[in-house]
Amino acid sequence: MFERRDVEFSADDGVVLRAWLFVPAHSHGPAPAISMAHGYAGTRMHGIERFAQWFAEHGFVVLLHDHRGFGASDGVPRHDIDPWRQIADWRTAITYLESLGEVDPARIGIWGTSYAGGHVLVLGATDRRVKCVVSQVPTISGFEQGRRRIAPELVAQMENRFADDERAQLSGAPLLRQAIVSLDPDVSAAYRTQEAADFYLQPAAQSVWENNVTLRSTRAARMYEPGIWVGRVSPTPLLMVVALNDTITMTDLALEAYERALHPKRLETIPGGHFDPYLTQFERAATAALDWFKAHLA
Repeated sequence: MFERRDVEFSADDGVVLRAWLFVPAHSHGPAPAISMAHGYAGTRMHGIERFAQWFAEHGFVVLLHDHRGFGASDGVPRHDIDPWRQIADWRTAITYLESLGEVDPARIGIWGTSYAGGHVLVLGATDRRVKCVVSQVPTISGFEQGRRRIAPELVAQMENRFADDERAQLSGAPLLRQAIVSLDPDVSAAYRTQEAADFYLQPAAQSVWENNVTLRSTRAARMYEPGIWVGRVSPTPLLMVVALNDTITMTDLALEAYERALHPKRLETIPGGHFDPYLTQFERAATAALDWFKAHLA
């Protein structure tokens, strides 16, 4: 039904980003296209290739890239997350996609999930080459997410670690790191739930992924507020896919953001938590996204 190619392109600072390009079989002339990327500290191997395949099987060219410092993409330090750098890289991915002969540059959409679900709100509001946006279980407010997930009595300790990391960098020390997932309360980690551990530690991803991230990535995440852009995505069509029991990016924050969005927009709610769109609710989430792309790109 489609061909998957390994491709690469260079970001504006020369860092090479690597991706899979899915090209539908029997495509006649330039086709509509979708640019995709994963969320916080993930890679292409963390459950989103299924979405790319789904879209490609229905006639879309799909570019699915690894963020810099993750998976097959270059970039140092490894596993260091700057949301604004990822957004800038994503613009380059869109530029690369529109340069391809298989692609109609007037019909490009973007799909992002979790942290990248926040990125696509920013991109949709600021890059009018994007003609359609799907934001799945998106980060809306890093401040609110952090305030709810970090116990108040631990905030001062965390802020002290941030400060120690800044001071150490001035003297050339390595960046402090923490686990991405851990169920051990004595281990500093971004996520502590069993569902998060099951998702990030899935065997398929382990060959290109390590369970660590820089500490300053957490500080950057707590400062990241992509939800402020949601009202500016219009007139680009926006679909938000929201899990009704999401304790990672918080269901109520996503629903409030959807209310602030302007038309054309659509809300798809699905049962379960943050990781269910990749797993038990995949077909529902993928079908909603496909229908939105067909309506506004095909």
